[in-house]
Amino acid sequence: MPEQETELRAQEAAEDVAPEGVSATATGAGLPSEEEVTVRRADLEKQKAELEQLKTERDQLLDRLARLQAEFENARKRAERERQEFRDYAVGNVVEQFLPVLDNFELALKATGSAEQLRSGVELIVKQMEEILRQLQVQAVLTVGAEFDPRQHEALGTVEREDLPDQHVAEEVRRGYKLRDRLLRPALVRVASNPKQTSE
Repeated sequence: MPEQETELRAQEAAEDVAPEGVSATATGAGLPSEEEVTVRRADLEKQKAELEQLKTERDQLLDRLARLQAEFENARKRAERERQEFRDYAVGNVVEQFLPVLDNFELALKATGSAEQLRSGVELIVKQMEEILRQLQVQAVLTVGAEFDPRQHEALGTVEREDLPDQHVAEEVRRGYKLRDRLLRPALVRVASNPKQTSE
């Protein structure tokens, strides 16, 4: 009886040591058979091959990602460079149109004529400048006689005037400009306060 218990314990210990799915009797002294070794070796080779394939795919994806990042960075830099070139081109076109105006101002400063001649010369330069602004679609904000508009006018104060309706522009202190519909700067004005209208 004690011998049977000892044998039973030895068999249980052998089963604990034996790999999963392999009985102690099949392995002899607890070692796997040649067939099992071959199967395990084949599984191991297959797993190694799968691992190598996954590593290769990972490396390819990392390489592709690095290339995409480089392409994106190059595209961003190219777009920024093109924007800067466009800005420079636009500014260059505007400056080029104003150079003759600057030339005429310099000629006026060198002139030795009378004050009246100088004034008429400056008036011609102002007309030349207004023409350039018109070509650039920059126009002056309407002021004197127009109704006061806080979106286009900046009031410096009021002036009592009976010849103008109340809350209309009486004087222009500094001209305002807009590019198409966008205000570049508001006109500085004084607004009419008509006592006849305010008392009614």
